[in-house]
Amino acid sequence: MLSEKISHFAAEGISSFSFSELEQRISSSPTALKSALRRLMKKGEIAMPYQGFYVIVPPEYRSLGCRPAEQFIPDLMNYLGEYYYVGLLSAAEYHGAAHHRPQVFQVMVAKPRRTIISGKVQVNFIVRGNIEAIPTQPRNTVSGIMKLSTPEATAFDLAGYYRHCGWLDNVATVLSEMVEVIDPEKLVTVAELSPITWVQRLGYLLETVGSEEIWQPLAGYVNAKNPVRSPLLPSATIKGARFNKRWQIYVNTKVESEI
Repeated sequence: MLSEKISHFAAEGISSFSFSELEQRISSSPTALKSALRRLMKKGEIAMPYQGFYVIVPPEYRSLGCRPAEQFIPDLMNYLGEYYYVGLLSAAEYHGAAHHRPQVFQVMVAKPRRTIISGKVQVNFIVRGNIEAIPTQPRNTVSGIMKLSTPEATAFDLAGYYRHCGWLDNVATVLSEMVEVIDPEKLVTVAELSPITWVQRLGYLLETVGSEEIWQPLAGYVNAKNPVRSPLLPSATIKGARFNKRWQIYVNTKVESEI
C-alpha cells in the first residue's frame, strides 16, 4: 500500500518526494497513484505545496496541514531547478531578530513565482536582481541544508524590500536586533550588489538604531559614491523634509524602532 511506502520513506529520512519519483518506486498506474495520494492528503498524512511535489507530514505537524516551510523549501527549489535563498524577515529571524515572528516564509528568487499556501503554511517569493551574487550561508534543518542570506545581505534586502517587511519602523526594529551579528566591513562589500538608494536608506536606519562602528564604514562608501539626493520613503513627498548630509537623504518620514 502507498501508506506503507510513505512510512518507509519517512523511516529513511525522506521528507518529500515528487510524483515522478514515486512512479519509479511503485509499480502502479498514474491514475491509481494519484487516487491513493488524494486519500493520504485527506487524512493529513501528506501535503502538496506545489503541483507534483509532496511533503510527508509527521503527526506533530498535522495541525499545520504541512511541514514548516524551512523543512521543504530546499527540496522544492531543487525540484524546480531554481536558485533561491531564504531572506528578509525569515532570514532575520535566524540571525537573532525574533521580536516579531514572520507570519509567512520569505524566499528570494530570480523570477516571479506564485505564493504557496499549504494548510497554515504560507511561502512568499520575492524577486531579487543579481540573486546568484548575493552572499548566502548554509543552515541545517531537520530535512537538509537551506540557503540563507548572510546578516549583511539580509540587512540590505530589508532596506530595499521594506514593503514586504512591515515598513520602515519594523525594519528598524529588526535591524536593532541584528546589529551584533552584522560585520561593518562586509556591509561595504555587499553594498556593491544593491542600488545606492538602498545603501543610503540602510545607512540612515543603522545610524538610528546602531553604534557608530556599525555604520561608519558604510558612510565612507556613500561619501565616495556621491549619490543623488533621495527620499528615505520614496512614496512620500520631500517637501519640508530635513536633509541628512551624511546619507544624502531626505528624512521625509519618522522612523521609530520598538526596541
